[in-house]
Amino acid sequence: MNVKAYIDKIVRDAKAASRKTAIADTSIKNAALEQMALNLIDNKEILMAENEKDLRAAEENGLTSAMIDRLKLTELRIEAMAEGIKEVINLSDPVSEIIEKVVRPNGLEIQKIRVPIGVIIIIYESRPNVTADAASLCLKTGNATILRGGKESIHSNIAIYRQISSALEKVGLDKNAIQVIETVDRDAVGYLLKADEFADLVIPRGGEGLIRNVVENSTIPVIKHYKGVCHVYVDEFADPDMAREICLNSKLQRPGTCNAMETMLVHEKLAGTFLPDVCKGMSDAAVELRGCEKSCKIVPGIQLAIDEDWSTEYLEKILSIKVVSSIDDAIEHISAYGSSHSDVIITEDKTNAKKFVDEVDSAAVYVNASTRFTDGFEFGMGAEIGISTDKLHARGPMGLKELTSYKYIIHGTGQIRK
Repeated sequence: MNVKAYIDKIVRDAKAASRKTAIADTSIKNAALEQMALNLIDNKEILMAENEKDLRAAEENGLTSAMIDRLKLTELRIEAMAEGIKEVINLSDPVSEIIEKVVRPNGLEIQKIRVPIGVIIIIYESRPNVTADAASLCLKTGNATILRGGKESIHSNIAIYRQISSALEKVGLDKNAIQVIETVDRDAVGYLLKADEFADLVIPRGGEGLIRNVVENSTIPVIKHYKGVCHVYVDEFADPDMAREICLNSKLQRPGTCNAMETMLVHEKLAGTFLPDVCKGMSDAAVELRGCEKSCKIVPGIQLAIDEDWSTEYLEKILSIKVVSSIDDAIEHISAYGSSHSDVIITEDKTNAKKFVDEVDSAAVYVNASTRFTDGFEFGMGAEIGISTDKLHARGPMGLKELTSYKYIIHGTGQIRK
């Protein structure tokens, strides 16, 4: 295969399809989504048979049980994929929404309206459900999508794509509005990332290594978050019972997600009584604890942390703990080691709460709530394409509106500039 020629055709076809998809009526897009969901359900056996090829290869290549589990498609997971697509149908279509409208003194009527971004490339790792999730969100917003999954899920991704493509054709949409890269050749990604003449945005989803590789090699704008080093700061004025519940939930509800707590900061005035209690709860749940010297003295058994721990996204049952002398000390620590993802203060003091939300520069800053709420569904968006810690265009959970741009439409009655 000539990979360069293959990718060139993919991006050109996507660009052509994007012009048609951008003006597709909501009813047509919803009909395609409905058909996509139906196709997945009707062809579960085919999807699971193709997925089995990926699972066998994963076992032969020594992937961890956790990775294999993320890769696996079951009837329930396929049904969940289909339900996820149906949920997108019920979301409001943001395309053509009037964001602002003004009439100038000279009579010009200026509208700022929401439009699709164009061609979006999504590069992701092993979970095959991302193929359906990303395709449905991008289609709803009138974008053309190029999906490049990991080699571990190549058979599963292509099988899902076949059902998606069939749905597009059945309702009369351009099948090139959604395409999957069907080669595992690494050069394909390199060529994709240089296709700035045809693609408008790249969204990488996966580990920090994958994301950094995309950012360093792309000539196309990238929206991303490298990692989620999320903090919970237990202030001196915190309610200890509330703090305990929030800390345990932030760490334990799903430790392998980017919005799980990785570092717990505790004010020294509360540390002596609070740390033994919360650390027992963590230890009972098999969490490995790594802490500063002060926390090690308060709770025997905590392993002394090294500097690298403070900036590590563990994505497992490991927690860093630091005793701080003030709210300023906590904010300084977050500024030095955080990833601008999600950070929490637990306090009953309104002045400290305001100081924290004003000074912590993260995509999501909480007062008295778990970090685990940084999620498109929990934010009321219905679904998300990912979470951004960037500051341009999109920040935080990215729902349908974040997959759009805008343009100005100006209506006149013959005005000329003097």
